[in-house]
Amino acid sequence: MKDIFLLDIDETLFDFPREEREALCRALQKRGIEPTEAITSRYHAINEHYWKKLERGEVTRPRLIVARFEDLFREFEKDVDAEAFSKEYFSELASGGKFYEGAEDFVKALSQMGRIFLVTNGAKYTQTRRIAASGLKNYAEGAFISEEIGINKPSEGYAAYVEAHIENYERARAVWVGDSLTSDAPCAASRNIDFILYRPQGAPEGYKGLAAKSYMEVLALIRAM
Repeated sequence: MKDIFLLDIDETLFDFPREEREALCRALQKRGIEPTEAITSRYHAINEHYWKKLERGEVTRPRLIVARFEDLFREFEKDVDAEAFSKEYFSELASGGKFYEGAEDFVKALSQMGRIFLVTNGAKYTQTRRIAASGLKNYAEGAFISEEIGINKPSEGYAAYVEAHIENYERARAVWVGDSLTSDAPCAASRNIDFILYRPQGAPEGYKGLAAKSYMEVLALIRAM
């Protein structure tokens, strides 16, 4: 029986692409810059690039949060202080915390089946506020935010830290749910924790593990374990 649930947040429970875009648009507008589709789409791609580098240990978090805006403003020839803008962007992003449709009901159902712990690579400032704003903290016993603990997913050290800081933890009772095969899945695999890939668009070709396209499917898989 599974009763310890390790849940990723962004793109598993929260609509991060929407929040990212809205926060960027507001921050740009405050600078008098029109948030065109070209700029917002390019930022998304640059940001994804840097997060993959972070997962591989090729860049530090402090460098990531500034470099992505340095690259963006250089490409679009905007004279903007990237470090100052990064702080403005984080301030806008912290007001988010928007559940995907059905996500809150899913979390409520899980909370009645056991204990929930949040596992996220996000920044402490933004994630703490987004979790609070959404009401997610009402269902979760704890949150392991990579910046706060000083270890990033997909490091085995991150998963080990999580395990070590959950009272009465038993690996056989745990299941990890997330959208990422490069951050969530490796963490679970490193500690032999059951993993469910949550992807509404379907699992990528060649993936052999457990996968769900809906929250109802996730619940059904957990109940069958």
